[in-house]
Amino acid sequence: MVRNRTKQVVLTGVLMVALLVGAASVFAFSLGKYEKVKVSDGVATIPVEKLADGKAHFYKFEDGGKEITFFAAKAADGSIKTAFDACDSCYKSKKGYEQQGDKMNCKNCNQKFAINRLGPNATGGCNPGYLPHQQSGNFITISVTDLKGGARYF
Repeated sequence: MVRNRTKQVVLTGVLMVALLVGAASVFAFSLGKYEKVKVSDGVATIPVEKLADGKAHFYKFEDGGKEITFFAAKAADGSIKTAFDACDSCYKSKKGYEQQGDKMNCKNCNQKFAINRLGPNATGGCNPGYLPHQQSGNFITISVTDLKGGARYF
């Protein structure tokens, strides 16, 4: 009788741990690295204060079932840079970029790109796909048309 009770307690404990691990995994993967960008009147808006920490922040824009992803980062000179989380060369791998200090690293080919050099003159190859934006006061705005222009990467 004691053996059966011990087995029940052990099995219940194992089941509880398995359920907790499963729930934690689902929660962790549902957060993801992308925050859904707020869109109003054909413009996506990001508060500049979010970028004050010097880290690249990753966003997603959903267009007809397609998820278009991009990042925004504050460069060392204080300027704001925006780019698609993909490039002309490695976009098929769907790995995107990660920040390593003051550089963005392609997670597919491991090439690094200085954040302060991202922009309209750094295009092609494995450079993060340029995404134009406007800064107005405390907000960065990106037109939905420009976001949709990067759909080919995704």
